[in-house]
Amino acid sequence: MNGEGSAAQGGPEKHQFQAEVAELLNLMIHSVYSETDVFLRELVSNASDACDKVRYEAIARPELLAGDERLAIRIKPDAEAKTLTIADNGVGMDRQELIDNLGTLARSGTKAFLKGLKDAKEGLGLIGQFGVGFYAAFMVADRIEVTSRRAGSDEAWTWTSASGAGFEVAPATPEHAARVPRGTEIVLHLKEDAARYLQPYELERIVRTYSDHVLFPIELIDDKGEARQVNAASALWQRSKSEVSPEDYTQAYRSLAMAFDEPALTLHYKVEGRQSYAVLLFVPSTPPFDLTDPARKGRVKLYVRRVYITDDAELLPAYLRFVRGVVDSEDLPLNLSREMLQNNPQVRQIRSGLVGRVLSELESTAARDAEAYGKIWQTFGSILKEGLYEDHERRAQLLGLARFASTAGDAPRSIKEYVAELKPNQTEIYYLVGDSLERLKSNPKLEAAKARGIEVLLLTDPVDAFWTTMPQEFDGKPLKSLSQGEVDFGLIPVVDEDGTKDAGTDAGDDDAILAAAKEALGDKVAEVRASTRLTESASCLVASAQGRDRELERLLERQNRGSVTKPVLELNMKHAMVKALGTAKKEDRAHDVEDLANLLLDEACILDGEIPSDPAAFARRLNGYVVRALRGSV
Repeated sequence: MNGEGSAAQGGPEKHQFQAEVAELLNLMIHSVYSETDVFLRELVSNASDACDKVRYEAIARPELLAGDERLAIRIKPDAEAKTLTIADNGVGMDRQELIDNLGTLARSGTKAFLKGLKDAKEGLGLIGQFGVGFYAAFMVADRIEVTSRRAGSDEAWTWTSASGAGFEVAPATPEHAARVPRGTEIVLHLKEDAARYLQPYELERIVRTYSDHVLFPIELIDDKGEARQVNAASALWQRSKSEVSPEDYTQAYRSLAMAFDEPALTLHYKVEGRQSYAVLLFVPSTPPFDLTDPARKGRVKLYVRRVYITDDAELLPAYLRFVRGVVDSEDLPLNLSREMLQNNPQVRQIRSGLVGRVLSELESTAARDAEAYGKIWQTFGSILKEGLYEDHERRAQLLGLARFASTAGDAPRSIKEYVAELKPNQTEIYYLVGDSLERLKSNPKLEAAKARGIEVLLLTDPVDAFWTTMPQEFDGKPLKSLSQGEVDFGLIPVVDEDGTKDAGTDAGDDDAILAAAKEALGDKVAEVRASTRLTESASCLVASAQGRDRELERLLERQNRGSVTKPVLELNMKHAMVKALGTAKKEDRAHDVEDLANLLLDEACILDGEIPSDPAAFARRLNGYVVRALRGSV
């Protein structure tokens, strides 16, 4: 960001926008969006945040509000000047804050937002979804002036920008400074096609739709200078559920979550007793933009007696970060610092109660309306499963909430449904982890389970490779990976399509075949053993009982994290290719033994979704056997 001029000399400082901001503004200015109304909601929300902040700072410094205690947001259209003014008497900004806050996009999700704007045919919901706030005003204005005075400061500053061509910051003129004794005034010079935003009824409609539940009065100033409040300005979460309509909840959700979708689930209740607090929480129906933010922060706002404190209190664990809403406590001290929040016993009790209530509500929804819960799980299931790794106390409850693809059909299955249909003598819950459902369904490790009619859970989310490393059980039945350790299906009979049992075959000289394969492969594998998993394929790769699951190994290898252990090669001793290896060993054809052993290993790699370690050698060996077979058939 380059500056020209000097504030000390009274001249304006000229700055260039950060590259991402310039690109964003260019897209907004030169594109047509159906939901330009969002600009007003964003500016009102920013004004509300400013009022919240000054009220919070005034707890320690009451003089900040002296003489101007009534916090409000004012909207003034001027049809003659074609300007729309949004003003607040909140915390305000100093010179550096104006430059930092209005010249830089610091929030996560910037690149995803820009890509969404480029790719979308319409911008419906994108602006609110990604929270770009102030910049939404450039959809309706070709010039914007922002005058702001930081609470407690004698200096006021004006930030000006026209059509995204950089911005200027200068000391406010006496006229502007007089209008802003504290807080911020934003003047939008509206474009010709945005003239409807000068109509009072249009402004009132937008406020009632998106900002009715903002806690501060939103006043509409008419051409005579008279103010009229146009929002309810009430804490909806403090009202009784019987007084709140579904439409009220939707409006409150959209205002609190900065969203356009409908809430998929609403929790509204009060807790009284040793602690008293009101709760209004929402589960969205579409993923919030920051769902995959590496910081994994929650966005539940903490209020104390209707005074906003923070949205960074970690009132819900990271695996519930998609939940949005408000918790308003009657008991916490107003001067509680954000550092003290983490260790405050009252906050810990609130946190524990919230988590239990959210999970219980999800359980009730699953029992009451499987279809509605299925949509919630489809949207947020991969996030909820993080709790299986992180929350030991609630692991069983979270496992009960989980829904999985499986070999039993196309519909997602609960683990309770799986256990209810266990085969006689089946003592374990079997699963397989991979990167795609199609690849898992064709995985040779399923063959023996399929032959016995055993259901296998198919796990394809990246998080599945991690939570399955923890000991897991449900209803006394441990979860068992088909890619790790040995699997014993001996007590469960093989049944073919006619209902007759497979009598099995003589293993023959299995030990000699296994030893020959291990000798040929050397340290490429940790072990070669007879498989109980395979019925049709010749070979497969698994992890040892003490090692990491195969999918986790692949994930860590791609990220260069940790050493990779050697896999175990399992052979189907009934397969013709394995028997051919045994014949080559008996006939002392060392070259064929080496080629066949390596082909079995390479084939297992390919079936596991990997590339053979030496693709050229694999092609040479395969081509050699194909040519020899063709010549033998002539």
